[in-house]
Amino acid sequence: MARNNYSIGLLLIGIAVILLLGKLGVFAALGAFLWPVFVLLPGLVFHFLYFSRIVPVGVLVPGGILITYSLMFFYCNLFGWDSMVYLWPGFIFGVAVGLYELHIFSARSSKGAFTAAMVLSIISGVFFAFTFMFTVGVYFIAFVLIAVGLWLMMSRRRSW
Repeated sequence: MARNNYSIGLLLIGIAVILLLGKLGVFAALGAFLWPVFVLLPGLVFHFLYFSRIVPVGVLVPGGILITYSLMFFYCNLFGWDSMVYLWPGFIFGVAVGLYELHIFSARSSKGAFTAAMVLSIISGVFFAFTFMFTVGVYFIAFVLIAVGLWLMMSRRRSW
């Protein structure tokens, strides 16, 4: 009987600790930060199932997309969701990653998947470049102009 009381007491203490942690917001904070794991896990499961030879190569497309998106979501959780202003072309790039994996691991490597992956990668890269230029590019251009101006001032004799 004493062993049974010990187990029940331990169970009650465990429940109380879980309730207190929940009331203090520990689980809410973890859930708010770690929810992209629920996007990452299916992508990893798709890859595991393919490499275990259980499912066909087609599951690598959604697997690559989900893994890419989950990395973007983790980044936004760390550095703020205003980062999505810069990262939105990553949604296009995620599809390119999935199609490229399909091309790489397919026994019948089709040129269509490779072509689509490259086109989407280029489009994503162009959008990343435009986003960079319109947001941070002004600072980069100003820095380059200052550097070139200093170089011109230091490399030539003064002929005012």
